[in-house]
Amino acid sequence: MITKIETTKDVKVFAKQLIKEGVSFHPDDDFNDYVNFKEGKPFYTKDEADLRNDLMNNCLGICEREGVDIYDLMLEVSLIETGMDKFIPLPSQLNTGDN
Repeated sequence: MITKIETTKDVKVFAKQLIKEGVSFHPDDDFNDYVNFKEGKPFYTKDEADLRNDLMNNCLGICEREGVDIYDLMLEVSLIETGMDKFIPLPSQLNTGDN
């Protein structure tokens, strides 16, 4: 697990790691609220969830500082990592600035 978020590349790495863990995440959600529905138990321990919340807060700060839309960035990573980019256009393909 990545332990420090310093760049938008780190944000992408973190998003990939969350996907590999098997969660469908949103940058605004508290990881303490994630539930493993098969087992009916929390997906993460309190310490694991708190670490991910801290990392996500760092992601939000880095993206804000860099002028990057965290929602588009993480959605794009999610679509590519899950193969859904074959069916759903990537945000970078839609945001051409021609609006």
